[in-house]
Amino acid sequence: MERQVQQLVEMGATVAQARAALKEHRDVMEAAERIFDGSFDHIVDEDGDVPMSSSATIQQKPRMMTPNDEDEDEPGSDGGEDEGDDEDYADYDYDSDFEDKSGQPQGAAVDPYAGIFFSKDRKEEVIEVEEEPEMVTMPGVSEKLPLMTQGQWMKGCPEGSEQSFLFSLYRELSEGECPCPHGCGASITRKKSDFFTMFPTFNEYIKHLQSIVSRTCSRCQKTFCFACGESDTPTHHKVPAPIDIDASLFHCSNLQGAILGIGLAMLEKAFLDDSQEFSGGQKSGDKSSRKRRKVEFSHVPVSAFHDDEDEEEDVYYPLPVQGKKPKLGTGYAGDAREDMSGQLEALNAQRVKDEKLATLLTQIRTFLPSVNREGGGHASDYLVHPTALAHLRRRFNFVSSQLLRNDSLTDMSDRSVLYFELFEWLETISSHEALASMMAMPIMVVTSAKAVAGKKPSPKGSSRIRERTIIYEGSSGPRELLEAIVIQAQAALKGLEGMKAPETEDTEMSEEQKRMTADDKGKAKDDGAVVSEENRKLLTFCQRIMNTAKAIDRSLVETKGKAFVDRLHASLPKIPASSTAREETAPVDVGETEESAMEAYLKWASRVRFEYCDLTIPPPPNATGEEDLTPNYKFYFNNEARMLANSDIPKRSLAIAKELAVLTTNLPVAWNSSIFLRVDESRVDVIKALITGPEGTPYYNGCFLFDVFLGPNYNQSPPSVKYMTTNGGKFRFNPNLYADGKVCLSLLGTWSGPGWIPGKSTLLQVLISIQSMILCDEPYLNEPGWANSGGTPKSIAYSANIRRMVVKTAMLGNLKMPPEPWADVIRTHFRLKARSIMTQLDKWLAEDDGAPTVGDGAYNQRSTATGSSNGFAEDVAELKALLTRLQAGEDLAS
Repeated sequence: MERQVQQLVEMGATVAQARAALKEHRDVMEAAERIFDGSFDHIVDEDGDVPMSSSATIQQKPRMMTPNDEDEDEPGSDGGEDEGDDEDYADYDYDSDFEDKSGQPQGAAVDPYAGIFFSKDRKEEVIEVEEEPEMVTMPGVSEKLPLMTQGQWMKGCPEGSEQSFLFSLYRELSEGECPCPHGCGASITRKKSDFFTMFPTFNEYIKHLQSIVSRTCSRCQKTFCFACGESDTPTHHKVPAPIDIDASLFHCSNLQGAILGIGLAMLEKAFLDDSQEFSGGQKSGDKSSRKRRKVEFSHVPVSAFHDDEDEEEDVYYPLPVQGKKPKLGTGYAGDAREDMSGQLEALNAQRVKDEKLATLLTQIRTFLPSVNREGGGHASDYLVHPTALAHLRRRFNFVSSQLLRNDSLTDMSDRSVLYFELFEWLETISSHEALASMMAMPIMVVTSAKAVAGKKPSPKGSSRIRERTIIYEGSSGPRELLEAIVIQAQAALKGLEGMKAPETEDTEMSEEQKRMTADDKGKAKDDGAVVSEENRKLLTFCQRIMNTAKAIDRSLVETKGKAFVDRLHASLPKIPASSTAREETAPVDVGETEESAMEAYLKWASRVRFEYCDLTIPPPPNATGEEDLTPNYKFYFNNEARMLANSDIPKRSLAIAKELAVLTTNLPVAWNSSIFLRVDESRVDVIKALITGPEGTPYYNGCFLFDVFLGPNYNQSPPSVKYMTTNGGKFRFNPNLYADGKVCLSLLGTWSGPGWIPGKSTLLQVLISIQSMILCDEPYLNEPGWANSGGTPKSIAYSANIRRMVVKTAMLGNLKMPPEPWADVIRTHFRLKARSIMTQLDKWLAEDDGAPTVGDGAYNQRSTATGSSNGFAEDVAELKALLTRLQAGEDLAS
């Protein structure tokens, strides 16, 4: 009896509760259920003390047997690794010094990852085995079904002693005898097909388990659990679930481990099959494309592989499936007469696949350990099998990471049936103390796979075995990936709410107003209702994202402690509510090398590329003396913005909300060129943009400013864009950038050619078009009729003239008097790149032709050098002096 008492104590019961429960219920699992449903809460130890096992004790006494020494070389085991060695944790960052001990739950010790943060810099090399699966015939199924092999069961990047648990459970449930626990001496032989048959559907697998898990001994006629071998009280109690499930499937943690392992393997395979179908994957027999094709899930028979000399370079393991990126474009939006046939069919096909995946997720989620289960928890909800956590990390994390890396909030909203179920999984996992820390653990992803060298091919007629060396590297964890979606949702909510007209008091309409309202009924009003429904759908989805993040954080505080969550939040990406609200931080350290400067620049630019700020200015004096409550903006399109101050255009609001969601996380930032945006915190249609000139162009490292207004018909019509870096209207930097600020681009409708596609083209396309097509390496060729003049003296002279204008205005002018709200961005840009820009200036000065600067570019006859200075050397010297001061840490604003 002492052994059973110790088991219950390890689950969290007191000694007194364990003894009392075992007096009434001889079965340990039944006793555990009664303890955890509160039946013995009134029982306390005589001294009031509750003896609890230490974390080390629980981890050293798992319910599963570990492999014997002679089993170390079995296929699929990590025979060369000492998994219990402390060296396994060399790269782990223990958080014990940060834990809030007072708020730490008593049962936290059951979590093998409690208090551990894994480094994303971590890299692991694992040898994995693939063998051809055995095929079996099962009752009620016409075709033969594959059995999950040991290699498939154990695949993935191991943590701690996971491999031992996986190995033990697979061996225990696939072979040997299951003796009757009632002491009659009878036993039942286990076969691999009992628990590891890959049925066509998860529902069929569950029905199969229900038919075999509760066994009646042929000798003593008593029942016991076929999975754990312990006595079981027959029950026909049904568990609330989307499929018909008997409570017997929740009897023990062995069942939990097997069900989650098989179910998540089915999920991973279904997800990969769908992803490959949409990516147009090649057939495995196409030898010419084997190196680049996406390979199916590892259930592919080994016979599909070849034994040629090039075998080592074959892709073996399913590498992460890249989500479909939006076609950002490098210039024009495409032909407005684009053939859209087939798009609706593809969307419908995607919807069907999403519904199937969501249904499978819902079915599997029933077996996730949950202390908040409807109808009360079961033994397996409290005693979580280590293999359950292993499969969640290895299989569920793979699927969830691909879905959470989607950078289109609109696409996610359209696929809400799948994403809502994904959010349910994340909330359930975070609410269980044995699983919660998985939310903060970086996901280990496959980066390469090669065949193990020196392995001899399997003899003909024997089961084919293939070993591969898999390289795993750390990447963002589930909570960090979710935060990127949270940022998009926050932006979309601001877009939806920021464009609402102020509420007015209801007043009785005049007869004329009533008549106009009656005449106005019809199609326009119906369209508005439809658009409002779209707005409501996006609003609901964004709110669900925010609620999921809050629920996860709340659960993590309860299960892991506040210090755990605070440290997690410190590593999450952030978009400040406004630039004025951004915390003052120490200046970014540029480092001593160009590599360190690049790293610092990218980190800084990623953090500040998108911000909200106050773009309003005090109102001008009013001659009438009446107070004007409509805000004014330091903005080229101020009048247009004021006219729409109280407008409520649902279709426009929806388009802006979707646009902001994309812009928050998708603006390109790089050492070579970046795009920054500032959006008014109360009027999200008022936008300012800064683009740094791309490398290899005469615009390199200059700061080019634009005012952008999303007008009343956006996005059925393009945005209004004005170029502001013109030296007071004197400089024309490009045939497409006029001195008066006009931006000549067919996408904006200011030039002939393929233009804006209503409802499809985006502001991001416009910005990238300017960055890549206008700020180009040889701008002379942008002018119609000069496209074939590349490398000519006129083109070279035109670029030299632009370089002089860039230094005078886009560099020196902006640095001396940075326009608002760009002062911090401009000065930090030049400080971090000071060394590189000085080298660039020396090169430009050496290449200068000495000609005077001509403001209107190539439209004046170029003159040759006259011997007098064109002022370029003086501008370069002044700019270098400012850069030196920035490097020294001086504040140029003072």
